[in-house]
Amino acid sequence: MDNMKFFVTGGAGFIGSNFCDHLLGMGHEVVCFDDLSTGREFFMQDALKDKHFRFIKGDIQKFEEINGALQESKPDWVIHLAANADVRGGLKQPRKDLDVNTIGTWNVLESAKNAGVKKILFSSTSAAYGAPAIFPTPENAPFPEQTSLYGASKAAGEGLVSAYSHGYGMTSIVFRFVSIVGARYTHGHVFDFVKKLKQDPSRLEILGDGELVKSYLHVQDLMRGLWLTIERVEDGLIKDAFSVFNIGNDSSIIIKKSAALIAKRMNVTPDFTYTGGKRGWIGDERVELDTTKLRSLGWQAEHPLEQGILDTVDYLLHHPDLLVRD
Repeated sequence: MDNMKFFVTGGAGFIGSNFCDHLLGMGHEVVCFDDLSTGREFFMQDALKDKHFRFIKGDIQKFEEINGALQESKPDWVIHLAANADVRGGLKQPRKDLDVNTIGTWNVLESAKNAGVKKILFSSTSAAYGAPAIFPTPENAPFPEQTSLYGASKAAGEGLVSAYSHGYGMTSIVFRFVSIVGARYTHGHVFDFVKKLKQDPSRLEILGDGELVKSYLHVQDLMRGLWLTIERVEDGLIKDAFSVFNIGNDSSIIIKKSAALIAKRMNVTPDFTYTGGKRGWIGDERVELDTTKLRSLGWQAEHPLEQGILDTVDYLLHHPDLLVRD
């Protein structure tokens, strides 16, 4: 496969910076577009040394910025990873999910169309399934009522991606993620638990009853999954205008067992307390995804779920400055 140019929105964030490094490692050219609201310049320190990497500070909420950057870059692929991923805080700032995840996605799609880009990869979420009735949840599960503004905004983004793909002759890949863990992780329950235990190793408050089932995937397994679908588009094995793939670990864990893993790794023995209820907040749902479709292309998770959690703890303990910036 010839070297290509990739335009990565959110390329200074957790997932985006890892994917930029992954692409650069294979010799491709990468343009990173990020407003650094949640991304970190620190995450780009290796990429910035690579002659095939370029960073553009810009905001997908500002059409003129993303449109201009794509017109100038003329990439082969747009990898749209920029998002507001604060599920818990969504009800406190309800406009943000709409502005960033839905309107921002329209800005990216319209700009890609204007620049003549025909290939799009979009990061969606397991939250788009709301509270599904089927576990593990397949891609063709009926979408139930949405339980989070984040999930609703991402489902709307998927609809825009589909419409642009069919309407303007694009090829798009949509990934619905479980929670991703690993190096450069900056939000989520592992982050919260490590931060709490650093502040007070004697106790840990867990939202809900600790019994909620979750699945986590190592970021390096995600990188291989994203790249595999790009390869399959390039070699003609994925021909549909719009394709959706779940990606996650085939195993799962309940929150209180994850908390016990984290505490043991940190060599502390806290008392666990629970706020009660079946979930931590509205939109905090059970997650177990069916990955049969992606595995049929040759992908599988190589890192056990527990390893992903422990690698994340180790990374945060070695980069305590990240715990200060919540």
